[in-house]
Amino acid sequence: MAGEIDINTVAKAYARWAPVYDFVFGAVFDAGRKASIAAAERIGGRILDVGIGTGISLTDYAPKHRIVGVDYCEPMLRKAHERVAEHKLAHVEALAVMDAQHLGFPDAFFDAVVAQYVITTVPDPEAALDEFARVTKAGGEIILVNHLGAEAGPRRLFEQSFAPVARRLGWRPEFRWQRLARWAERHGGVRLLERRAMPPLGHFSLIRFERLAAGGNGRGRAGAKRDSAY
Repeated sequence: MAGEIDINTVAKAYARWAPVYDFVFGAVFDAGRKASIAAAERIGGRILDVGIGTGISLTDYAPKHRIVGVDYCEPMLRKAHERVAEHKLAHVEALAVMDAQHLGFPDAFFDAVVAQYVITTVPDPEAALDEFARVTKAGGEIILVNHLGAEAGPRRLFEQSFAPVARRLGWRPEFRWQRLARWAERHGGVRLLERRAMPPLGHFSLIRFERLAAGGNGRGRAGAKRDSAY
């Protein structure tokens, strides 16, 4: 099926990136990282950072917040543990190897969930988004920063042609906004707050969803048909 991606392939790809990830991607993703952290810190409290990777974002969180980081790639997470020890980051409550599609936390456990450059790397983005919503308190936020595929034009053609190679590297370049919009409508328990273009060149977006009270939960995961089309 178009759009399929294997989680073990992703884990292996990022294990290869682990030694050089900060050097290669640190500057490129810096604006989006800081914007998503700023959004989360406006809410405060306990924040879940999904796809924490090497922990490059951990030093940007203010010490007054409580941070939990998860990642499926163990070599990346080892780098995050080293960063916590090196910088004595006492506000980091826990780091754990975990699948974004199956988060091991109670319902409504976090004030905010941040996922930086993650949603296009998981096999079932809708399952991950459902989990983000499940563990977020009512009134809290789900904050995504990610590349979104072009709607038309030469960039869309390039993304579609590059997609098979990109999947082997662990991501989907052709993932478009409509897929997030359809998820939010189907879920029924979230409301779009913001969608903002981010550097470089506006190819990335910051997206914020508010988690609504339980009465606005809609169908949630039960009985919902996933839409995996692009």
